[in-house]
Order: sequence, then structure tokens, then C-alpha cells
Amino acid sequence: MPLSDTPSNAAVIRSRRVVLPDGERPADVLVQGGRIAEVAAHGSLLAGDRHLTDLGDTALLPGLVDTHVHVNEPGRTEWEGFATATRAAAAGGVTTIVDMPLNSVPPTTTPAGLEAKRKTAEGQAWVDLGFWGGAVPGNTGDLAALHEAGVFGFKSFLAPSGVDEFPHLATQEDLESALAEQARLGALAIIHAEDPAVLDAAPQQPGVHYRDFLASRPDDAEAAAVARLLDTARRTGARVHVLHVSSAAVLPLLRQAREDGVQVTTETCPHYLTLTAEEVPDGDTAFKCCPPIRSESNRDALWAALAAGEFAAVVSDHSPSTPDLKLLRRYGGSGDFAAAWGGIASLQLGLPAVWTEARRRGHTLADVVRWMSSGPAALVGLTGTKGAIAAGNDADLVAFDPDADFAVHAEQLHHRNPVTPYAGRTLSGAVRTTWLRGRVVDTAGEPFGRQINRPRGESS
Repeated sequence: MPLSDTPSNAAVIRSRRVVLPDGERPADVLVQGGRIAEVAAHGSLLAGDRHLTDLGDTALLPGLVDTHVHVNEPGRTEWEGFATATRAAAAGGVTTIVDMPLNSVPPTTTPAGLEAKRKTAEGQAWVDLGFWGGAVPGNTGDLAALHEAGVFGFKSFLAPSGVDEFPHLATQEDLESALAEQARLGALAIIHAEDPAVLDAAPQQPGVHYRDFLASRPDDAEAAAVARLLDTARRTGARVHVLHVSSAAVLPLLRQAREDGVQVTTETCPHYLTLTAEEVPDGDTAFKCCPPIRSESNRDALWAALAAGEFAAVVSDHSPSTPDLKLLRRYGGSGDFAAAWGGIASLQLGLPAVWTEARRRGHTLADVVRWMSSGPAALVGLTGTKGAIAAGNDADLVAFDPDADFAVHAEQLHHRNPVTPYAGRTLSGAVRTTWLRGRVVDTAGEPFGRQINRPRGESS
């Protein structure tokens, strides 16, 4: 039963498996005025004039926070748009996304670009929505205005981004300038770290064989870029976040930097934790992303680091495109990994994908919530509003059946184009209901997601 955002409406959501900040236990959650008013003992909150939803053994999680989503609108709406991306998010238990500043036209590298995004997104969001800014050569003077306008930080590439309107920081001077200004602002610098010189020196063999594509994006490209980034962060005092770590080779560098006092965090993605190079079929370019999906042994090392608390977040890096750009064979394409667009579409599937592998490895729902909800919320300064079932937080909640298995059919997903490497796989864990600020999200109904800004006073 949907709730309005008025304080006079209240509801109780009850489950024997509520995932709270201190662990999983039976509980009642009182929702009032769009926020969590109380977390009480199971069965203790009488319904009265409140609507009661009793989930039984279905788990109640906080809504996921995905801080790495490429919506692409305006400009490349045929790839993805706010309506389709946020419906997919809601269907996957994600209640807050932060949109990346590139693949849209214009990119979010100026205040005008941010305003274009905001106007386009208005009235189209089924979940809450924030924005990253972009730091590119020549826009250092725009960063302060974007920061003041509420972006959550600034994304940069150390290698070509794949789109001409979002150039990479090609020189050390570019990187120094961008990080120094972000340090001055107290802003978070989020970095795609691959080294262009290493990529240029790697063997470039076009064709359908995944092993050839993997050789073209070696571990050394990530390691060299991360080493350069960390050295620059030490000298500028910038707070940096390494995006979508695919290679375990960077983990020792990050550990040492943290020991040295460098302000650095990092993330990884569901596809690096659940897929392996050994299983990628030749010609199936739905699996192409940059940096690439690597070996099974590398995946095991990423899981070990995740279990040890070395990643701040697990986020989707949802980066879809049209099937023709992916050169998919089933759509008549060549299956050439070198020429296909690199990006994984998985926004709706991240929670079950990670849970499927996490459970196999002995992890709990509380672990998954830490990686995919409270962790990314903390990264962008939303602790106290998002990311936990706690009094005072927004009532962003997910009813999740961890024991339900389902087969993935790409054409049934909500994102715009029916392309995903998970197609045909059986995953565990089904989202039954998503609440945003206490209201049930109906993906066939009207959207009521809000645009959100970096909290004032937060250095993020």
C-alpha cells in the first residue's frame, strides 16, 4: 500500500530478517512521513490505524545506493535514459543512484551541462538521483561552481574515455591541476585509472577471441595508473577514489598508500566479482568492459580484499549502449571485441548477482548491505539519510527473498536495450517490493524520485 509523504500517514513493515546496522534480526520498522520513525522488537508495533506489511521470512534491506551509473541522457538517450535506468534501479532494489558525467551530450563538465541534466531528468526518476561532475582538461575554472551547485565530486579519466566530448587528463600537468583544485574545494576525485602508454604498448589484436581483448588491457595498465594517481594525491592532498578496480595487482599499492596517510578509497563491481575471463564466450561482446573481466584467480583475490574491508563500495558501473554498438552476433554484428562498445548493463541485477556469489562464499546479507548500501552512501556523504535501516533515515527499503532463484531474460529487464552478460544465467535472490521514502515504487505508475545534492558541509 503506497504511503504519501505526509506525517499523518504511517505504516509498519515487519520481517523476521531485518538487516540493521548491527546485524540481522527480527524487527518491526515504523515508517512515518517518508522516514524511519522507529525500529522495534518484532511484533511489538500494533497496527491500529497503521498499514501493516508482514514479510514473514522475506528479508528487509535498506535500499541500495549505486554511485556509478551512466544514464547517458540527454544526447544518447537511445543508449539509456532516466526513465528506463531508474525503473531498472527500482526493480533491482536500488533506491538512490548517482549519475556519471559522461556519455551524455553535453557532459556534466560545466554548470550549463549540469542544468541540462537536471532539466531532462525532472519528472522521470523512479528513484532518488544525484550527479557527479567531470574534471577534464581546461575546465578547472568550472569546478568550484559545479561543487557549489551540489555535484557529489568529479570524475576524470587517465586514458581515453571513448567519447570525444569527455577528454582524459593526458598530461601530468592536467592531473596536478585537477587534483589541486579539488583538494582546495574539499571535493572527491573519482578516477578511471588505466595508463594510456601501457595500453598503447599492449598487443592489439582485433577479432572475436576474448583472450586477445584481455591481453590488450593488461593488469599493468591499472597498476601504472593507480601508482601515478597515488603519487599525485600525496603531493596535492586530494581525496581520491579509484573506480571499478578489476585487477588485484593494484591492491598492494592501495594498502601501502593508506598506510602512508593518502586519502584513497576504491570500489569494484558485480561483474568483476561474479564473472571470469575463462567463461566469456568468443564473440559475446556483452561481456566487454574497460577495464576488463579478468581471471578466476584474480576474482578470488578481489573477494579476499572485499572480505577484508578494502573496498568502500560495490557498484554497478552500468554503462549500456545500443545492440549495434556492441556488435553482438545475435543482432548481426561481428562479435569483434576490439571494435565493440565497452560497458556492462547490470543495474537491475547487481544485488542478486552479488548475493549469488557471496552466499556461495559464506557471506551474509549484512555483508552485501555493507558493500552495496551503507558503503556507497558513506562514500558520497549520505550516511544519516540513506544506506541503513535506522531511525531518522529515509524509508528506502527493499523486500528481498534471498532463496528465490530466477533465470535472467534480457528482454524482460527495464533498462533500455536488451543486452546483458547475465542473460541466460540463473541468479539467487529476488526483489519483491521497493519502497522509496516509505512509498511503494510502482514501475508501471508515476515516478516520484527526487534529485538530491551533496550535503552541505560534506567534503565529497
